[in-house]
Amino acid sequence: MEAGTKMQSPEKETRLEISTMSVQSVPTFPLRSTDEKAIPFIGFGTAEYPFGASRDTLKETIIEAFKLGNLKLEYVDLYLIHWPLSLKPGKPEFPFKKEDMVPMDIKSVWEAMEECNDIGLTKSIGVSNFSCKKLENLLSSARIPPAVNQVEMSPMWQQKKLRKFCEEKGIVVEAYSPLGARGTAWGTNQVMECDVLKEIAQAKGKSVAQVCLRWAYEQGVCVIVKSFNKERMKQNLDIFDWRLSDDELLKISQLPQCKGYPALDFVSDDGPFKSLQEFWDGEI
Repeated sequence: MEAGTKMQSPEKETRLEISTMSVQSVPTFPLRSTDEKAIPFIGFGTAEYPFGASRDTLKETIIEAFKLGNLKLEYVDLYLIHWPLSLKPGKPEFPFKKEDMVPMDIKSVWEAMEECNDIGLTKSIGVSNFSCKKLENLLSSARIPPAVNQVEMSPMWQQKKLRKFCEEKGIVVEAYSPLGARGTAWGTNQVMECDVLKEIAQAKGKSVAQVCLRWAYEQGVCVIVKSFNKERMKQNLDIFDWRLSDDELLKISQLPQCKGYPALDFVSDDGPFKSLQEFWDGEI
């Protein structure tokens, strides 16, 4: 090879091809808690608040994280609180011990998040896995409201109450596991194997995955999808030039609901949350 040239892996070539394909056709959602910012429907670069960090160390933790590995970032687009609890200070271990779980001082943590936003370390700040009640508590003291609430959402777990609340408060809902996260430790086959979704997909000449993503898009939410398969990545983008009928949307709205990941790992008799009902504030 000549000096200055670099070989690109097949994976990088695929990512580059997909990233330049139909870019202008991918809708964006404005973040109403900020000015002149928008989130692509497919999702964008996201970091998450580390377990064990405190208000005093959060800013330094983010700066240090940017220096690690090959990130070479001056800022992130979106910084999230991953779960509404903390671990005891120290180096986190995964799986973590339930006795290490402690309540999160959400007011102090959010003030540190706001500072990171103020000084340009992150363009937007948000939360993940927050119920309506936890969002209400955060909003009561927040100077900058969360731009995003990233939660599990699929046709089998539609989050109707939470979506309505977030819409009223100007918070974008970002759906993870929109296809059920099949193949992961917490995933389920119930979405991809749903007979109703299969029938709709067959009638449309689409895949079940495309029907799920189109449904989420028509609900006005942002979606996180993950695939390293070139053809499936293309299919994930092929959802914007067709729509579901009213009858199809009605059928999906009537599907029995079952959360894929209830978060039992965060429930403990000695921890901040003694039951799933307490953790999700009854939204399960």
